[in-house]
Amino acid sequence: QVQLVESGGGLVQPGGSLRLSCAASGRSIRSYAMGWFRQAPGKEREFVVAISRSGGSTNSVDSVKGRFTISRVNAENTVYLQMNSLKPEDTAVYYCAAKEVYVSDYVPRLSYDYWGQGTRVTVSS
Repeated sequence: QVQLVESGGGLVQPGGSLRLSCAASGRSIRSYAMGWFRQAPGKEREFVVAISRSGGSTNSVDSVKGRFTISRVNAENTVYLQMNSLKPEDTAVYYCAAKEVYVSDYVPRLSYDYWGQGTRVTVSS
């Protein structure tokens, strides 16, 4: 079992930045690809960005390319999401997720095994 706890959400003005953290416990995340998903009000949860277990590959949706950066520090069992140039449409609850994988550079968008409780991000002036 992997427990995931997100932090770092909050209210930010358009154009601002936030860094989300995802702290894992229970098992090392070295065997897991890690992802961030989000759910906006009235919408379904969607994939945002993910990183391979090696940290060497990432995969993201077009709407966040060039603005969001995912990273991981396996020794700290932590994953980060740096969000820059935030837009009102980025407003959502952001969830961290983990998926056990057996290929080092595989970056899945689906079928994650473990989820955090989410942290709310509101982009508004």
